[in-house]
Amino acid sequence: MRMPQRIRPQPKQPMWKVNDEAEPLDAAFDKFIGNAAGRDVRGREALDEEVKWQSLTHRSFDHARRPYNDKLAFLGKRILDLQTSLALLRSPPSARHTDDLDPHVFAHPALSTLDNLTPHTKAFTLSPKKLAQLATSYGLKSVVRWKPRQTANMESSGEDVVLATAVYAVVGALALQKGGEVAGRVARERVLKPLGLKD
Repeated sequence: MRMPQRIRPQPKQPMWKVNDEAEPLDAAFDKFIGNAAGRDVRGREALDEEVKWQSLTHRSFDHARRPYNDKLAFLGKRILDLQTSLALLRSPPSARHTDDLDPHVFAHPALSTLDNLTPHTKAFTLSPKKLAQLATSYGLKSVVRWKPRQTANMESSGEDVVLATAVYAVVGALALQKGGEVAGRVARERVLKPLGLKD
């Protein structure tokens, strides 16, 4: 419930306006999902209207009175973590010093890429900064609904984390509505491939 009159003075920072129109939202989904959801399916048709809005709504928007994207982002992060691990295992093996290896240690070609799979490599690949740049390139920045703490300083308000959460949430929403195969394809083709991880 809101108070009829504002008690506190208005903050001395630019007013923050969020998108409430469907067309920019649909255009962002067309650009982000593309045809990865199916050959004859555009990005705007991949999700229901309500789920599209929820996947791009942060908890800070409207004091969390509307459905927000935390749970969808949790699922999407698990899917992107899995797809990142698989892509790192398929990538060429890192250079190793064979002189230092014990000659009695078993080495198999299938295990040669296991060194690529480190927590640091995964965290670097899926860093919030990189995902925020990717979300901006797809046009999600202009349609994500959230309330920054300081509109004059978006970085300190956590813009990168909010945009990364939106990317995760879209992948999670696709998993719930279209299944794991479509969500995995979108994760590989529309997130990991632009970040430099080839299939």
